Amino acid sequence: MLVTGAGGGVGGVGGKVVALLRQRGQAVRAMVHHDDDRADALRALGADVVVGDLTRPADVATALDSVQRMFFAMSLAPSYLEATATVATVARSVGHLDALLSLSQLTVSQMDALSMSESHHQRIHWLSEQVLNWSGLPVVYVRPTLFLDNPLFTIVAALTIADSGTIRLPFGTGRTSPIAVSDVGRVVATVLTDPAPYVGQVLELTGPRSQDMNGVAGEYAHALGRPVAYVDIPPEVWAKEVLAAAGRGPYVDEHLLTVARLHRENRYDRMTTTVEDITGQPAESVEEWVTRQGDVFAK
Repeated sequence: MLVTGAGGGVGGVGGKVVALLRQRGQAVRAMVHHDDDRADALRALGADVVVGDLTRPADVATALDSVQRMFFAMSLAPSYLEATATVATVARSVGHLDALLSLSQLTVSQMDALSMSESHHQRIHWLSEQVLNWSGLPVVYVRPTLFLDNPLFTIVAALTIADSGTIRLPFGTGRTSPIAVSDVGRVVATVLTDPAPYVGQVLELTGPRSQDMNGVAGEYAHALGRPVAYVDIPPEVWAKEVLAAAGRGPYVDEHLLTVARLHRENRYDRMTTTVEDITGQPAESVEEWVTRQGDVFAK
């Protein structure tokens, strides 16, 4: 099995999948962009690590050699569509895949050919799925909602909770059902182990409940044993105080601002039982996830 984005991108889903597959005794090839400490950690798990670029056909062909199943994931980048097209064309030309799992976004489920209100990266995800459809490859689309492991719910939330006992986000009164990366990893590992029943399907993944940010803050409070309140701040203030300070660049900033706007429009009010249906275990709640974070939210 080939797992791309295994070096820690996309919220760390790839690394979780490698670890879970190795626990199940599966042979895994992990593709990383840089040979660094994260690559060494994958080798320590027993993975066959290859270093390469998903936009370079030769690198993709090397990674796909003798592989029958693939998990395709990549971090937020303008080159995502090029990488998808490269993977699809190389897999058709030299690959022998019986399943290709593609990590997408739940927002894609609400889009069509004329949709333009989403972020540029969400639009690229929609277009990438069309490329994979046209390829004729045996694809399974994995569409999770917003990750709980996103810095918005970890680093940024930890700082404001410690400073003022608040979570400050521009989500308005919109409802949301964020999901833990570990749950996405469990779904992907389960499907990769036996993909036949899922080929051609779209797997929409959410947390166990959809609620507004007051409800989310309440779960933080229960987990931490101290008051936590949600403060809705204007998107333009959030962009200046949080995004600009993070220094992630205009491409990522535009995507995150759009995610905030779509929350305010209640576009993230989605809930599925797909995680439990596939793995037999319910998706982790916000409270359970915060409790598991340990030192991240220590006062």
